[in-house]
Amino acid sequence: MAAINPYLMFNGTCEEAFQFYKSVFGGEFPYIGKYKDAPAEEGEVLSEEALNRIMHVSLPIGNTILMGSDSHPRYGDVGFGDNFSISINTESTEEADRIFNGLSAGGKVEMPMNKTFWGAYFGMFKDKFGVNWMVNFDENEGNK
Repeated sequence: MAAINPYLMFNGTCEEAFQFYKSVFGGEFPYIGKYKDAPAEEGEVLSEEALNRIMHVSLPIGNTILMGSDSHPRYGDVGFGDNFSISINTESTEEADRIFNGLSAGGKVEMPMNKTFWGAYFGMFKDKFGVNWMVNFDENEGNK
């Protein structure tokens, strides 16, 4: 397994929070994307505020990558306990499937493992204990 990283969720303050974390830890964002950068769901119309929310940001801190995003209006605001996930970056699609299937057993799959528009094999779920997980294999760019 390549890495396990914390993934924080915000209700519109992700960019402000990550600028703050960057001011404390230093470093640079290898990627920062907004919802306006993603393909829209068919028939979905988002406000300007929603389009400018952070879809994904990452900040390397030592051997860990702190990642985050704002909640998507389609799913509503996140509350305490749902404001973080554990993100697992795997070394193969087989490992991603094994971990996803094992940890999601008895839980609730939010997004099944699938290829994504950003070039990764990715899925999300809440395990049977209420912990949020993301499983990712980045075929093209190596693990981040």
